[in-house]
Amino acid sequence: MKIGLLFAGQGAQYSGMGKSLYENTTEARTIFDQAGEEIKEWCFEGSKEILRQTNVTQPCIYTVTMAAYEAFLGEMTNLDEDMLNSITMQGMAGFSLGEYAALTAGGVIQDFQTGLQIVRQRGQWMSEAGKDESGESKGGMIAAFGDRHRILDCVEQSREDGILEGVNFNSPAQTVVAGDKDALERFKSKAKEMGHIKAVSLSVSTAFHSPMMMPMAEKLKGLLQSVSLAAPASKIYSNISGKDIMEGSHGDAGEWLADIMAKQAMSPVYWQEIIENMKADGVNLFIEIGPGNTLSGLVKKIDSELITMNVDDYDSLMKTINELRGLISAKTGAEISSQERKEGEGI
Repeated sequence: MKIGLLFAGQGAQYSGMGKSLYENTTEARTIFDQAGEEIKEWCFEGSKEILRQTNVTQPCIYTVTMAAYEAFLGEMTNLDEDMLNSITMQGMAGFSLGEYAALTAGGVIQDFQTGLQIVRQRGQWMSEAGKDESGESKGGMIAAFGDRHRILDCVEQSREDGILEGVNFNSPAQTVVAGDKDALERFKSKAKEMGHIKAVSLSVSTAFHSPMMMPMAEKLKGLLQSVSLAAPASKIYSNISGKDIMEGSHGDAGEWLADIMAKQAMSPVYWQEIIENMKADGVNLFIEIGPGNTLSGLVKKIDSELITMNVDDYDSLMKTINELRGLISAKTGAEISSQERKEGEGI
């Protein structure tokens, strides 16, 4: 059984996230204690308004996701040796912010504290890049439902002299568009005029993964160059290509990864391509790690036959471990029955 791990991104946050993991697992408690009291308070008791602030959201989601990941690894050690031997961790991917959790889990970022430092600063810089001189948000994002090519045609017709781009290619029928406020209004009007496109404004603070993030990308690259980024110990699928993050790399791995992750902040996320490439590489079970189950839903929209599980809180952690045991037992039983039939036929 080949498993692909998926790490949650911004937008999955909710008040109380991570609390049951903190209360029930030593692994999650260790992560939250390292994160500090402020992040605990935001995660466990923060209002919707506070958790919507990018400089708060990003360190909180990263912390909860890493807590869920460590708790998952802790429970995996309780599987017997035969079960563990039947599992291959084929690769991992994170949606936008979630890519930093993937980099940490994959050994690129050396420890949680370093990752938290990067994510805190990234969140602050993104928040600043998305505001005008008066402190008001300059942009936003729209989830557009319909054919990707039709949506991108609508983007081209609506951009004019503003900022407007397709930035999240989530599934065959869902593309997220980001841009300045005027361009987004033009897009909504044009989508209604063109027909067969449903446009829904998202509750986000600015236009992530768009050219609006350019001012912070170079600063982020400098920060990433200042820490020790290592070559991945596991295969990580890149947001900006949908392929192995090291594909096409040359020279120092740390420099390559710093450049890739700086570009990621202002480039589209090719999520559909990531899932399709993971499937092509043999992944037959996707486990979503972190708040919510948005990514599991997107996987099903890409291919309804793919199996998904998630680790969001303590209950979902135990459910996933139990379902994993059941899948492995069923697969092992089927293989034994098949072998017995073959042996019987040979008599």
